[in-house]
Amino acid sequence: MSVLEWYHARELPVQPVTPSRSSINVASTTYPTVSSVKELSSAPDTSLSIVTQPHITIKLLHEAKEAGISCVWMQPGSFDDESLQYAKKEFKAAVGGFEDNPGNGGEGWCVLVDGDDAIFRAKEDKAGGKL
Repeated sequence: MSVLEWYHARELPVQPVTPSRSSINVASTTYPTVSSVKELSSAPDTSLSIVTQPHITIKLLHEAKEAGISCVWMQPGSFDDESLQYAKKEFKAAVGGFEDNPGNGGEGWCVLVDGDDAIFRAKEDKAGGKL
C-alpha cells in the first residue's frame, strides 16, 4: 500500500504533489496533482506527508514553510538530520525520526504503520481541547 492509498482508504482529503504527472489513480478515484507545494489551494489548512529523497525533502520543506503549511510528516527514508531539525524548528508540528516515540515500524514514524494511532490521538486531543 502506498501513502496515497492509505489516505484514500480512510477517505481523508488528499492532493498529490508531483511535477511528473497530471493525475494519479487509486482504486476508482483519479486525483489531480499539482506540480509544486506552492500550488496547493489551501496551504495553511494542509498538512504535508513527504515521500521523497532527503535532498528533495529539504527543498519541499522550504517551499512548504513559504506557502504557510504548518504541519509535516516525513516518511522513513525521506529525511536526513538537516531536514528533520529544520522541520522541528520551523513547523507547528513535524513528525519524523525516532524522537519521543520510535513508532511501531522500527524505521521511525510512518503513516502506513502509525497513521491510525495518530488519527486516534488527534481525535482525543481535539475532544479534550488540545487542538
